[in-house]
Amino acid sequence: MTVAPVPEGAAPDAPAPDAAAPPGSAARTAELLGELRTLIVRHAGRGPQLKTEILDGVAITCAYRPTLPVSAMAEPSLAVVGQGVKRTILNGVPHDYRAGQYLVVSVDLPVTGQALEADEDEPFVVFSMTLDPAAIAPLLLETGNTTKPPAFTGLAVSDATPELLDPVVRLLRLLCRPDDLRVLAPGIEREILWRLITGDQGALVRQIGLANSSIAHISRTIRWIRRHYDEPLRIADLADLAGMSPSAFHRHFRSATSMTPIQFQKQIRLREARALLLTGPVDVADIGHRVGYGSPSQFSREYRKAFGAPPGRDAARHAEHG
Repeated sequence: MTVAPVPEGAAPDAPAPDAAAPPGSAARTAELLGELRTLIVRHAGRGPQLKTEILDGVAITCAYRPTLPVSAMAEPSLAVVGQGVKRTILNGVPHDYRAGQYLVVSVDLPVTGQALEADEDEPFVVFSMTLDPAAIAPLLLETGNTTKPPAFTGLAVSDATPELLDPVVRLLRLLCRPDDLRVLAPGIEREILWRLITGDQGALVRQIGLANSSIAHISRTIRWIRRHYDEPLRIADLADLAGMSPSAFHRHFRSATSMTPIQFQKQIRLREARALLLTGPVDVADIGHRVGYGSPSQFSREYRKAFGAPPGRDAARHAEHG
Protein backbone atom coordinates (compact mmCIF):
# COMPACT_ATOMS: atom_id res chain seq x y z
CA MET A 1 0.00 0.00 0.00
CA THR A 2 1.39 3.43 -0.93
CA VAL A 3 1.25 6.04 1.82
CA ALA A 4 0.50 9.60 0.71
CA PRO A 5 3.28 12.05 1.69
CA VAL A 6 2.64 14.38 4.59
CA PRO A 7 2.39 18.01 3.39
CA GLU A 8 5.21 20.23 4.58
CA GLY A 9 4.44 21.81 7.93
CA ALA A 10 1.62 19.39 8.72
CA ALA A 11 1.50 17.36 11.90
CA PRO A 12 2.76 13.79 11.39
CA ASP A 13 -0.68 12.30 12.05
CA ALA A 14 -2.65 14.78 9.91
CA PRO A 15 -4.58 13.22 7.01
CA ALA A 16 -3.54 13.96 3.46
CA PRO A 17 -5.53 16.84 1.86
CA ASP A 18 -7.42 14.45 -0.43
CA ALA A 19 -8.18 11.84 2.23
CA ALA A 20 -11.79 10.73 2.66
CA ALA A 21 -13.80 12.49 5.34
CA PRO A 22 -14.31 10.64 8.63
CA PRO A 23 -17.00 7.94 8.30
CA GLY A 24 -19.44 9.55 10.72
CA SER A 25 -19.24 13.09 9.38
CA ALA A 26 -21.68 15.13 7.31
CA ALA A 27 -18.92 15.52 4.72
CA ARG A 28 -18.69 11.75 4.36
CA THR A 29 -22.46 11.52 3.89
CA ALA A 30 -22.32 14.20 1.17
CA GLU A 31 -19.42 12.39 -0.50
CA LEU A 32 -21.32 9.10 -0.59
CA LEU A 33 -24.52 10.74 -1.86
CA GLY A 34 -22.54 12.35 -4.66
CA GLU A 35 -21.15 9.00 -5.76
CA LEU A 36 -24.57 7.37 -5.38
CA ARG A 37 -26.04 9.95 -7.78
CA THR A 38 -23.24 9.49 -10.28
CA LEU A 39 -23.51 5.70 -10.31
CA ILE A 40 -27.30 5.63 -10.67
CA VAL A 41 -27.28 8.17 -13.52
CA ARG A 42 -24.52 6.18 -15.25
CA HIS A 43 -26.26 2.81 -15.07
CA ALA A 44 -29.99 3.66 -15.21
CA GLY A 45 -31.80 3.73 -18.54
CA ARG A 46 -33.43 6.82 -20.04
CA GLY A 47 -36.38 5.10 -21.73
CA PRO A 48 -40.03 5.03 -20.64
CA GLN A 49 -39.12 2.54 -17.92
CA LEU A 50 -37.62 4.73 -15.20
CA LYS A 51 -36.77 1.74 -13.00
CA THR A 52 -33.86 -0.55 -13.87
CA GLU A 53 -33.49 -3.89 -12.09
CA ILE A 54 -29.81 -4.59 -11.51
CA LEU A 55 -30.18 -7.74 -9.38
CA ASP A 56 -33.04 -9.88 -8.20
CA GLY A 57 -34.87 -7.60 -5.78
CA VAL A 58 -32.50 -4.65 -6.29
CA ALA A 59 -33.23 -1.71 -8.61
CA ILE A 60 -32.22 1.85 -9.42
CA THR A 61 -34.50 4.62 -10.66
CA CYS A 62 -33.65 7.84 -12.49
CA ALA A 63 -36.19 10.48 -13.58
CA TYR A 64 -35.32 13.71 -15.39
CA ARG A 65 -38.61 15.43 -14.70
CA PRO A 66 -41.31 15.20 -12.02
CA THR A 67 -43.55 12.18 -12.51
CA LEU A 68 -47.31 11.80 -12.33
CA PRO A 69 -48.77 9.93 -9.34
CA VAL A 70 -48.66 6.17 -9.90
CA SER A 71 -50.68 3.68 -7.85
CA ALA A 72 -48.91 0.47 -6.85
CA MET A 73 -48.69 -2.22 -4.21
CA ALA A 74 -45.54 -1.54 -2.22
CA GLU A 75 -43.89 -4.65 -0.80
CA PRO A 76 -41.49 -4.80 2.16
CA SER A 77 -38.57 -2.80 0.85
CA LEU A 78 -35.89 -0.15 1.31
CA ALA A 79 -35.64 3.00 -0.82
CA VAL A 80 -32.66 5.37 -0.52
CA VAL A 81 -32.99 8.74 -2.26
CA GLY A 82 -29.76 10.12 -3.71
CA GLN A 83 -31.24 13.27 -5.22
CA GLY A 84 -34.64 14.92 -5.50
CA VAL A 85 -37.81 14.34 -3.50
CA LYS A 86 -40.14 11.32 -3.52
CA ARG A 87 -43.70 11.39 -2.23
CA THR A 88 -45.46 8.20 -1.14
CA ILE A 89 -49.14 8.56 -0.24
CA LEU A 90 -50.76 6.00 2.03
CA ASN A 91 -54.51 6.33 2.65
CA GLY A 92 -54.42 10.01 1.69
CA VAL A 93 -51.45 10.88 3.93
CA PRO A 94 -48.28 12.03 2.09
CA HIS A 95 -44.85 10.87 3.24
CA ASP A 96 -42.06 12.92 1.62
CA TYR A 97 -38.42 11.87 1.71
CA ARG A 98 -35.48 13.50 -0.02
CA ALA A 99 -31.78 13.17 -0.78
CA GLY A 100 -30.02 11.56 2.15
CA GLN A 101 -33.13 9.89 3.53
CA TYR A 102 -34.53 6.38 3.21
CA LEU A 103 -37.96 4.78 3.41
CA VAL A 104 -38.67 1.37 4.92
CA VAL A 105 -41.92 -0.41 4.00
CA SER A 106 -42.69 -3.33 6.32
CA VAL A 107 -45.87 -4.86 4.81
CA ASP A 108 -47.68 -4.92 1.46
CA LEU A 109 -49.38 -1.53 1.14
CA PRO A 110 -51.53 0.14 -1.56
CA VAL A 111 -49.69 3.41 -2.13
CA THR A 112 -49.40 6.19 -4.67
CA GLY A 113 -45.91 7.44 -5.48
CA GLN A 114 -44.33 10.22 -7.50
CA ALA A 115 -41.06 12.10 -7.92
CA LEU A 116 -41.67 15.72 -6.94
CA GLU A 117 -38.31 17.30 -7.80
CA ALA A 118 -36.32 16.32 -10.89
CA ASP A 119 -34.80 17.97 -13.96
CA GLU A 120 -32.06 17.39 -16.54
CA ASP A 121 -29.35 18.90 -14.36
CA GLU A 122 -30.48 17.31 -11.09
CA PRO A 123 -32.46 14.13 -11.84
CA PHE A 124 -34.36 12.23 -9.18
CA VAL A 125 -32.38 9.10 -8.28
CA VAL A 126 -33.21 6.29 -5.88
CA PHE A 127 -31.80 2.90 -4.90
CA SER A 128 -34.34 0.27 -3.83
CA MET A 129 -34.09 -3.22 -2.39
CA THR A 130 -36.67 -5.82 -1.40
CA LEU A 131 -36.61 -6.78 2.28
CA ASP A 132 -36.89 -10.56 2.37
CA PRO A 133 -37.88 -12.00 5.78
CA ALA A 134 -35.80 -15.12 5.04
CA ALA A 135 -32.68 -12.96 4.58
CA ILE A 136 -33.35 -10.86 7.68
CA ALA A 137 -34.10 -13.74 10.06
CA PRO A 138 -30.54 -15.19 10.29
CA LEU A 139 -29.13 -11.75 11.13
CA LEU A 140 -31.43 -11.47 14.12
CA LEU A 141 -29.42 -14.23 15.78
CA GLU A 142 -26.39 -11.92 15.69
CA THR A 143 -27.97 -9.08 17.63
CA GLY A 144 -28.94 -9.14 21.26
CA ASN A 145 -31.50 -6.39 20.75
CA THR A 146 -34.70 -8.30 20.08
CA THR A 147 -37.08 -6.04 21.99
CA LYS A 148 -40.33 -5.68 20.10
CA PRO A 149 -41.62 -2.12 19.69
CA PRO A 150 -44.86 -1.37 21.53
CA ALA A 151 -46.40 -0.31 18.22
CA PHE A 152 -45.36 -0.50 14.60
CA THR A 153 -46.15 1.17 11.33
CA GLY A 154 -46.25 0.07 7.73
CA LEU A 155 -43.70 2.62 6.58
CA ALA A 156 -41.18 5.00 8.11
CA VAL A 157 -38.60 7.58 6.96
CA SER A 158 -35.14 8.16 8.47
CA ASP A 159 -31.88 9.93 7.62
CA ALA A 160 -29.35 7.67 5.92
CA THR A 161 -26.06 7.25 7.77
CA PRO A 162 -22.65 6.79 6.11
CA GLU A 163 -22.71 3.24 7.47
CA LEU A 164 -25.81 2.50 5.35
CA LEU A 165 -24.80 4.52 2.29
CA ASP A 166 -21.34 2.95 2.06
CA PRO A 167 -22.45 -0.63 1.19
CA VAL A 168 -25.13 0.74 -1.16
CA VAL A 169 -22.45 2.65 -3.09
CA ARG A 170 -20.05 -0.33 -3.06
CA LEU A 171 -22.78 -2.52 -4.54
CA LEU A 172 -23.37 -0.05 -7.38
CA ARG A 173 -19.64 0.21 -8.09
CA LEU A 174 -19.71 -3.48 -9.03
CA LEU A 175 -22.16 -2.93 -11.89
CA CYS A 176 -19.29 -2.48 -14.34
CA ARG A 177 -17.67 -5.72 -13.11
CA PRO A 178 -20.26 -8.50 -13.62
CA ASP A 179 -18.07 -11.31 -12.24
CA ASP A 180 -17.36 -9.38 -9.06
CA LEU A 181 -21.02 -8.43 -8.79
CA ARG A 182 -22.14 -12.05 -8.97
CA VAL A 183 -19.75 -13.15 -6.23
CA LEU A 184 -19.73 -10.15 -3.90
CA ALA A 185 -23.30 -8.82 -4.12
CA PRO A 186 -24.87 -11.31 -1.67
CA GLY A 187 -22.45 -10.28 1.06
CA ILE A 188 -23.02 -6.57 0.44
CA GLU A 189 -26.80 -7.01 0.44
CA ARG A 190 -26.44 -8.79 3.78
CA GLU A 191 -24.41 -5.84 5.06
CA ILE A 192 -27.15 -3.41 3.97
CA LEU A 193 -29.70 -5.46 5.90
CA TRP A 194 -27.44 -5.43 8.95
CA ARG A 195 -27.14 -1.64 8.80
CA LEU A 196 -30.93 -1.41 8.68
CA ILE A 197 -31.35 -3.78 11.61
CA THR A 198 -28.88 -1.79 13.72
CA GLY A 199 -30.11 1.62 12.53
CA ASP A 200 -32.97 3.98 13.35
CA GLN A 201 -35.59 1.66 11.86
CA GLY A 202 -34.05 -1.48 13.30
CA ALA A 203 -37.08 -2.38 15.42
CA LEU A 204 -39.31 -2.19 12.34
CA VAL A 205 -36.94 -4.21 10.14
CA ARG A 206 -36.48 -6.87 12.82
CA GLN A 207 -40.25 -7.35 12.91
CA ILE A 208 -40.13 -8.26 9.20
CA GLY A 209 -37.77 -11.14 9.95
CA LEU A 210 -39.52 -12.50 13.05
CA ALA A 211 -41.90 -15.32 12.14
CA ASN A 212 -44.06 -14.69 15.20
CA SER A 213 -44.06 -10.88 15.12
CA SER A 214 -47.15 -8.71 14.83
CA ILE A 215 -46.04 -7.62 11.36
CA ALA A 216 -45.73 -11.25 10.25
CA HIS A 217 -49.27 -11.99 11.46
CA ILE A 218 -50.71 -8.87 9.81
CA SER A 219 -48.82 -9.66 6.60
CA ARG A 220 -50.54 -13.05 6.52
CA THR A 221 -53.97 -11.40 6.60
CA ILE A 222 -52.93 -8.83 4.00
CA ARG A 223 -51.93 -11.62 1.62
CA TRP A 224 -55.32 -13.25 2.20
CA ILE A 225 -57.18 -10.02 1.41
CA ARG A 226 -55.13 -9.52 -1.75
CA ARG A 227 -56.01 -13.02 -2.98
CA HIS A 228 -59.68 -12.84 -1.97
CA TYR A 229 -60.44 -9.12 -2.42
CA ASP A 230 -63.65 -9.87 -4.32
CA GLU A 231 -65.12 -11.93 -1.47
CA PRO A 232 -67.01 -10.77 1.64
CA LEU A 233 -64.63 -9.93 4.47
CA ARG A 234 -65.20 -11.17 8.02
CA ILE A 235 -63.07 -9.54 10.72
CA ALA A 236 -63.45 -12.54 13.04
CA ASP A 237 -61.98 -14.87 10.40
CA LEU A 238 -59.04 -12.53 9.75
CA ALA A 239 -58.40 -12.21 13.47
CA ASP A 240 -58.27 -16.01 13.73
CA LEU A 241 -55.82 -16.11 10.83
CA ALA A 242 -53.62 -13.57 12.64
CA GLY A 243 -53.93 -15.41 15.94
CA MET A 244 -55.32 -12.31 17.66
CA SER A 245 -58.53 -11.18 19.27
CA PRO A 246 -60.72 -9.09 16.93
CA SER A 247 -59.93 -5.89 18.86
CA ALA A 248 -56.17 -6.54 18.89
CA PHE A 249 -56.21 -7.49 15.21
CA HIS A 250 -58.09 -4.31 14.28
CA ARG A 251 -55.63 -2.19 16.27
CA HIS A 252 -52.52 -3.81 14.82
CA PHE A 253 -53.89 -3.81 11.26
CA ARG A 254 -54.66 -0.11 11.43
CA SER A 255 -51.26 0.63 12.93
CA ALA A 256 -49.51 -1.20 10.08
CA THR A 257 -51.60 0.05 7.16
CA SER A 258 -53.12 3.34 8.38
CA MET A 259 -56.55 1.97 7.49
CA THR A 260 -59.11 -0.59 8.59
CA PRO A 261 -59.32 -4.02 6.92
CA ILE A 262 -62.49 -2.92 5.09
CA GLN A 263 -60.77 0.22 3.79
CA PHE A 264 -57.76 -1.85 2.74
CA GLN A 265 -59.99 -4.27 0.82
CA LYS A 266 -61.72 -1.34 -0.89
CA GLN A 267 -58.36 0.07 -2.04
CA ILE A 268 -57.41 -3.30 -3.52
CA ARG A 269 -60.79 -3.64 -5.27
CA LEU A 270 -60.60 -0.17 -6.79
CA ARG A 271 -57.03 -0.63 -8.01
CA GLU A 272 -57.90 -3.97 -9.58
CA ALA A 273 -60.95 -2.39 -11.21
CA ARG A 274 -58.85 0.41 -12.65
CA ALA A 275 -56.33 -2.05 -14.06
CA LEU A 276 -59.18 -3.93 -15.78
CA LEU A 277 -60.71 -0.72 -17.12
CA LEU A 278 -57.45 0.53 -18.59
CA THR A 279 -56.47 -2.74 -20.27
CA GLY A 280 -59.68 -4.09 -21.76
CA PRO A 281 -63.22 -3.37 -22.96
CA VAL A 282 -65.05 -1.00 -20.65
CA ASP A 283 -68.16 -2.49 -19.05
CA VAL A 284 -68.38 -0.57 -15.80
CA ALA A 285 -71.12 -2.63 -14.17
CA ASP A 286 -69.43 -5.93 -15.04
CA ILE A 287 -66.04 -4.79 -13.78
CA GLY A 288 -67.56 -3.52 -10.55
CA HIS A 289 -69.19 -6.90 -10.03
CA ARG A 290 -65.97 -8.77 -10.83
CA VAL A 291 -64.03 -6.94 -8.10
CA GLY A 292 -66.74 -7.51 -5.50
CA TYR A 293 -69.19 -4.61 -5.73
CA GLY A 294 -72.87 -5.57 -5.62
CA SER A 295 -74.01 -2.00 -6.34
CA PRO A 296 -72.91 -0.28 -9.58
CA SER A 297 -73.70 3.14 -8.10
CA GLN A 298 -71.55 2.47 -5.04
CA PHE A 299 -68.72 1.27 -7.28
CA SER A 300 -68.88 4.42 -9.43
CA ARG A 301 -69.09 6.67 -6.38
CA GLU A 302 -66.10 5.14 -4.61
CA TYR A 303 -64.09 4.93 -7.85
CA ARG A 304 -64.63 8.63 -8.49
CA LYS A 305 -63.59 9.50 -4.95
CA ALA A 306 -60.39 7.47 -5.33
CA PHE A 307 -59.34 8.51 -8.84
CA GLY A 308 -61.04 11.86 -9.47
CA ALA A 309 -63.41 10.70 -12.23
CA PRO A 310 -66.09 8.01 -12.69
CA PRO A 311 -64.89 4.72 -14.20
CA GLY A 312 -65.99 5.28 -17.80
CA ARG A 313 -64.58 8.80 -17.98
CA ASP A 314 -61.32 7.74 -16.34
CA ALA A 315 -60.86 4.94 -18.89
CA ALA A 316 -61.64 7.30 -21.79
CA ARG A 317 -59.20 9.89 -20.45
CA HIS A 318 -56.38 7.36 -20.30
CA ALA A 319 -57.21 6.00 -23.76
CA GLU A 320 -57.08 9.54 -25.16
CA HIS A 321 -53.65 10.20 -23.68
CA GLY A 322 -52.31 6.80 -24.65
